Amino acid sequence: MSSAKPESKKAQVRAENTRRIISAAEKVFAEKGFSGGTTQEIADAAGLPKANVHYYFPTKEGLYARVLDDILEEWKSDAEIFDTSDDPEVVFRAYIRRKIEHSFTRPYASKVWAMEIIGRGHVFEDQLKASFLKWNRKKVSQLRKWIEQGRLAPVDPQHVMYAIWATTQHYADFEHQIRAVNNGKPLSRAQTEKAIESVIQLFLQGVMPRQESAPIRSWPE
Repeated sequence: MSSAKPESKKAQVRAENTRRIISAAEKVFAEKGFSGGTTQEIADAAGLPKANVHYYFPTKEGLYARVLDDILEEWKSDAEIFDTSDDPEVVFRAYIRRKIEHSFTRPYASKVWAMEIIGRGHVFEDQLKASFLKWNRKKVSQLRKWIEQGRLAPVDPQHVMYAIWATTQHYADFEHQIRAVNNGKPLSRAQTEKAIESVIQLFLQGVMPRQESAPIRSWPE
């Protein structure tokens, strides 16, 4: 029993250091890109010796891949409401809220992901694409089912997902532009909440069925 406590403490330290390194790397890669960011800068941002970074992540490539994987896993968790609710309005409200909130609490994540996709990075293609596509197909299939049941307006579900990602991640990717429009200041908590509710209402008015909607149609797989 006495050996369990030190082992648990060691695991806790490892988890904490790993999280600090990933968070620091996310910031450095977002600001300087994969090629421009150095391991030393990541270590400095994490407040750890460079040797510690190499201990947990022997290569910068491995650390970069881990950062992207961590981002994707968090974004998947944002969509867990799809698995726990069969109410379209509840799902859209929760998913959009989580996505926008993460654009404010973890803005570097969205920026790193955008740079990877825009650059057609090999990490996404080689390691993340299959997992991402499987996840996306499952969510689109859920939306398609609701459309066929008449519970959502007949809008192509894949483009609904594109629109959600583009709109919610705008608050991270175009943070500087938003500040410029907001007199050089970041959005306050009240403004952030107003943004969330505005985007939710925008999507609900677009996707929830209306009596005058066109006949329901099935979108191709």
